[in-house]
Amino acid sequence: METFADRAIPYYLRQTEPDHLPPGVSALNPYRQPEVQSIVNQFYTRFFNDNNRRVYILGINPGRFGAGVSGISFTTPQNLQRYCGIENNLPPTPELSSRFIYQIVEAFGGAEAFYGRFFLTSLYPLALVKNGKNYNFYDDKATTAALWPDIISSVRQQLTFGCDRNIAVCLGRKNEAFFQKLNQQHGFFSRIVTLDHPRYILQYRSRDVDAYVDKYVTTLGECIAL
Repeated sequence: METFADRAIPYYLRQTEPDHLPPGVSALNPYRQPEVQSIVNQFYTRFFNDNNRRVYILGINPGRFGAGVSGISFTTPQNLQRYCGIENNLPPTPELSSRFIYQIVEAFGGAEAFYGRFFLTSLYPLALVKNGKNYNFYDDKATTAALWPDIISSVRQQLTFGCDRNIAVCLGRKNEAFFQKLNQQHGFFSRIVTLDHPRYILQYRSRDVDAYVDKYVTTLGECIAL
């Protein structure tokens, strides 16, 4: 019987860069690299080699220093090794979101316990950049329009891995408007709850990080209790 890992791994390894982005916007595709392909196989085989249904936690699109390098959502190469036990030769990267996310992972008892209940992912699977900086699919209307069909296809494919469709968690208040629109159009989830994005928390609300950790843990706990 196919597992969550069996369905997820090919999805990532088949990713290709879009050829219809507006001028100046480009996508990073780490899945072309043999080491990232190996990481993806190790990560999903280790943590998703079952048929458990998971609550999906969806961000916008990856950052260039997280999944844009490692291929694993919200995970820097160093956190991949430290918290997931997957050694790699990728260069360490600075990524605020990953730092916060792994506080949440640890609060749930570590990577095995966390990933046994949750799937961290994004509406669009590849990191976007413009002028060498992180870019979001909603940062301009032309990019949103260009990627919207791909986003629909991306979410639809990810649902087949092993999704609890009763509820999904949206990361980011601005992301929420687009996720809700997508869900209204296609009925992917019965309900969406939104949490502030990890980057926003550490960049603008770092004094309140403990309260945000508590909020995440409480909200995610309620999601898996449904």
